[in-house]
Amino acid sequence: MTNYTRSNVIFGWLAFLIATITYTLTLEPTGSFWDCGEFISAAYKLQVVHQPGAPLFLMIYRVLSTFASAPSQVAWWTNFGSALSSGATIMFLFWTITHLAKKLIVKEGSVITLANTVAIMGAGMVGALAYTFSDTFWFSAVESEVYAMSSLCTAIVFWAILKWENEANDKHADRWLVFIAYMMGLSIGVHLLNLLAIPAIAFVYYFKKNTPTTKGAIITFIISCIILVFVMYGVIPGIVSLSAWFDKIFVNSFGMTFGSGVIFFLLLLISGLVYGIYYSIKKQHELLNMAMLCLTFIIIGYSSFAMVVIRAKANPNLNNNDPSNAYSFLSYLNREQYGDRPLLFGPYFDAKVESQEEGAMQYRKGATKYEEVGRRPVPIYEKSRSTIFPRLFSDDQSHQQFYRQWLGLTGAPNFADNIKFFLGYQVNYMYFRYFMWNFAGRQNDVQGQGSVHEGNWISGIKPLDAIRLGNQDSLPKSITENKAYNRLYFLPLILGLIGFVFQYRRNFKDLSVVFLLFFMTGLAIVLYLNQTPLQPRERDYAYAGSFYAFAIWIGLGVLWLYELLSKKMNVLASAGIATGLCLVAVPALMAKEEWNDHDRSQRYLTRDLAANYLNSCAQNAIIFTYGDNDTYPLWYCQEVEGIRTDVRIVNLSLLGTDWYGRQMKNKMNDSEPVPISLANEKFAQGIRDYVPLFDQNMAGNSDLKDVIDFIGSDDQQAKAQTQGGEMINYLPTKNLKLTVNKDDVIKYGVVAPKYTGKIVNEIDWTLPSNGLYKNDLLALDIIAHNNWKRPICFAITVPDRNYYGLQDYFQNEGFAYRLVPMKKDSTAGILGREGSINTAIMYNNVMNRFKWDNYNKPFIYVDPESSRMTTTARSTYLILAQACFNEGKLDSCVKVLDRMNAEIPFINNQVGYNLVPDLLAAELYFNCKKYDKGTKQALKLNDFVADQLNYYHSMGTSGLRRFSEEIQFGMGLINELSGIAQKNGQAGLNKKLDDELKTWQSKFGSVQQ
Repeated sequence: MTNYTRSNVIFGWLAFLIATITYTLTLEPTGSFWDCGEFISAAYKLQVVHQPGAPLFLMIYRVLSTFASAPSQVAWWTNFGSALSSGATIMFLFWTITHLAKKLIVKEGSVITLANTVAIMGAGMVGALAYTFSDTFWFSAVESEVYAMSSLCTAIVFWAILKWENEANDKHADRWLVFIAYMMGLSIGVHLLNLLAIPAIAFVYYFKKNTPTTKGAIITFIISCIILVFVMYGVIPGIVSLSAWFDKIFVNSFGMTFGSGVIFFLLLLISGLVYGIYYSIKKQHELLNMAMLCLTFIIIGYSSFAMVVIRAKANPNLNNNDPSNAYSFLSYLNREQYGDRPLLFGPYFDAKVESQEEGAMQYRKGATKYEEVGRRPVPIYEKSRSTIFPRLFSDDQSHQQFYRQWLGLTGAPNFADNIKFFLGYQVNYMYFRYFMWNFAGRQNDVQGQGSVHEGNWISGIKPLDAIRLGNQDSLPKSITENKAYNRLYFLPLILGLIGFVFQYRRNFKDLSVVFLLFFMTGLAIVLYLNQTPLQPRERDYAYAGSFYAFAIWIGLGVLWLYELLSKKMNVLASAGIATGLCLVAVPALMAKEEWNDHDRSQRYLTRDLAANYLNSCAQNAIIFTYGDNDTYPLWYCQEVEGIRTDVRIVNLSLLGTDWYGRQMKNKMNDSEPVPISLANEKFAQGIRDYVPLFDQNMAGNSDLKDVIDFIGSDDQQAKAQTQGGEMINYLPTKNLKLTVNKDDVIKYGVVAPKYTGKIVNEIDWTLPSNGLYKNDLLALDIIAHNNWKRPICFAITVPDRNYYGLQDYFQNEGFAYRLVPMKKDSTAGILGREGSINTAIMYNNVMNRFKWDNYNKPFIYVDPESSRMTTTARSTYLILAQACFNEGKLDSCVKVLDRMNAEIPFINNQVGYNLVPDLLAAELYFNCKKYDKGTKQALKLNDFVADQLNYYHSMGTSGLRRFSEEIQFGMGLINELSGIAQKNGQAGLNKKLDDELKTWQSKFGSVQQ
């Protein structure tokens, strides 16, 4: 081993250690938001996650989870898996950079000098550590998501093709190509992003084996794209699609058992692969042999998906899509649950549907054979309002409003608007903004939707930032004290651009390869995803591979500085100085700026929030949830840590699928089956997906049980004929009632004994919608047939539409509303929340059962999702405090307010309704004669508002235009505080606030003029 090789190995492992230690020190000790709770739960018990699955990831993390000494340690070990994967990614990035760097400054066959070795190692360390401390990659490195391991797969295959390049002339060099194919197959069991490295890999092969020409490069790119498409659509769903077809033939035509056709096809496939390899050897056809070997190893790697079917057949608690047979597995892989988006041709958002075509026949598993579900309708839009490359396609009203606002549209969109949206929003805002977060700086961690003060990239050079974002001299604390206020001063970007130019001048072929990786994992994804606006979260994680490629250029930028300095001083000193300067200017600066908003150690917020949802429910409750973040963390609590396993979580989004409805009928953990009366075949795929309202003008309110039975009837008398002649089930009325058996209500303790006199004979209400989707039908079925045996709860984050008009009978018990046969008082409903309040229950839940480990500690990073929850949490405390005050429990009121301020941080980034809880808290303190606390609360709120108003004012007329509503709200808030102070005899506070208000009125008046 030469000195250079030894140094390369040692420094590569050093990069791994630095990265892994960094990520281990900052990883989250428990579950995180979004998919992490689901992934940890599924890994711990080898369950089935959402489409299209990640079986290899789950199996590896299952092994890691076995090292946990207790269930509460499982998440740490799975998160540690991401830290290890990310550390290894950095190591392979280092070796990738050193490989490319060596080709730039060392001529082939020449001796590598010590100075060159130092410079190359320096380039590797600078580029690798820059990526280590980059915003996007670090985020995924400390949580149990697939993107850390997916990045590792990409790093390994890109490194492996460079190893092949080194050994291409050796007899056994092509083993690296087989290894790459196997890694590609394995990576399918993690995430499909790794496949996007195929074009870059193809060009390394092309450049090594051929003399480059324009024609050859074009053909190579086309072939690489064909290979990519073949793997994505031929291998992944294609094998399963053929398996399903064979199985249907064997089962439906030959009367054989389910799975027999799959076994036959797999034997046929294996035989074909074996024969193909044998034939290529016999005929000495090297290219065919390599193709057959690579295909075989891709399929071997892809076979990790057998775990999905095997575990689905075991029917675990988490069994998304129930892919236990050939057709459900095919649907699972095709992500049919998520629908399609037009890519090359499609409608504008204002296009009308002219007709419908029938798509491919869909099948489901029946009792003895596969049954036809029907053909999925494909809408045909008017051709005059359709276009190539459609970007303004969504028919969602909120999306259409955003399109018009973003583009300033008043009329119908045209192709120029299409391109403007693609470049301005999809490319610039949803890719380039993320790119600049990583290599220029970030304004804050608030999710941006186009405003100048939320989620933008910055540099920290105020005059430059002011060009895009307005005056930067009076930034509010909501920006400057946000832990994600990261200023990198363009230094990583500049060094990367220098490296790009340096590689362009020295080795255009290698530049082309790196650029292809950069493009395919960046802008190509933008083109393919065709994202709609108003995404529920920032999507930078999807482009981590693109930022990986740019980090290579950051490393190569060191060599430019090395050569520049070597012209004026000793070459060894030049190498050391170039490395040192770049390490300080880029990775060290990035680590300093990024650490505090990526340090999740000692943070238990997600688990605590999830446990608080569960602990808001009475024993054996059923809680309806809706989104990812009020469901996945709850799954984690139950499946991993065993918290409140008596509560049944029913996700209303998933309840629209037949497989989830069937699962709800199973016992799970300590929770008994959910009372769904409809037989499984009554809500199977394609049956009662939507039940329209055909109002029969029935007198009075109809019993909900009778309506459910009517909808579930197959009697032709219970159906209506559509214009197309089809007989369908329908909803006969919106006016419903739920008959109340008072004896059962008292027996099951639904209401407190003191409220038994308020129990109604029946709950009468009107559905707000003109039809029922499958999830609505099953939810109402549960409510109808529960018979008050179990508490029915709705998470407070469920959309109003999914309360089904029952809000008058809600009782707020913390983070959940409980359905009770008792109509709320007309005075109930504080801060827009629903329902009445049982202060005894809510007080016990909020004050004794809620847990907020470290939430309000200054050293804890409160991520965007947790920040959004602060308003929800503070509102919950405020509602309870107000209810206590209304009942004359002043001591309890003060204790609740004190607990709120002690445990829930005051985090806001704008002036608006989010501040109302703190306004009311100040008023309550005064009403309880706690004047010092009231004054403190009022001043804290006033200081925040004043800081924001000062920021708005600093922007002049543009600020007045952009923030007119916030300005009016802010001044109104100060006026309210002043009035509260005056009402409670606080003359000094009243004068201060009154003077403050007059000052702002004067300032904004002058701007207006």
